[in-house]
Amino acid sequence: GGPAPWRLRLTPGPAVLCLAGKLYRRLPPEETGGLRLQPQGSEEAKAFVNAFLKRSMPKKNEGAIQDILTRKAVVLEHHPKKKTKPKRKKAKGFTAKQRREMRLFDIEPEQQRYGIFLPLHELWKQYIRDLCHGLKPDAQPHMVQGKLLKADLHGAIVTVTKSKCPSYVGITGIILQEFKHVFKIITKEDKLKVIPKLNNVFSLEVDGFVSYIYGSKFQFRASERSAKKFKLKGTIDL
Repeated sequence: GGPAPWRLRLTPGPAVLCLAGKLYRRLPPEETGGLRLQPQGSEEAKAFVNAFLKRSMPKKNEGAIQDILTRKAVVLEHHPKKKTKPKRKKAKGFTAKQRREMRLFDIEPEQQRYGIFLPLHELWKQYIRDLCHGLKPDAQPHMVQGKLLKADLHGAIVTVTKSKCPSYVGITGIILQEFKHVFKIITKEDKLKVIPKLNNVFSLEVDGFVSYIYGSKFQFRASERSAKKFKLKGTIDL
């Protein structure tokens, strides 16, 4: 399971110690001069190698070490230090309470004018035309419906066509903000309305194509709907 040990094989050569049949060869002086090594005899070299192997392999006895020397293979276990990946610090955003206190999503009363947001509606219609490849008359209605269900609805004009609360039916306006459970829309009377998605059916029209949104099955944030699969068939109750 762990990291592979290093294998050191000692083979005969003119400039290395050869461990085979208890033969130890002294390095010539011309090779040790530049390395600042003190020449050692064969017994000193043997003692050094044995001591080094005992320190490197403390769990092996003398017989096992001599067996390794006879086979001319020395295995030195090496356990590299595990590299710890630096933890990425997540950017801390505002909490829901902080957003409410800062009134980030509030629309100022002087900005609650239907005419101000008509250019936004025109941009939204162009966005839908591009998304649906032009909205040609021969376009398949189910294709358009599928695109609209996943599209960004900020700027769309919607109408409440059915509702369990009769006072909501007939309300029409431009969607200014979409949350998980509600739409915020501005009406032609310059009134800001908060319409719940639950128990309401909305309709929206683009270039003659009318699409219906069942709010009870539409309770997602705008960013979540792009990956959501909606069923286009069947009857859906309020």
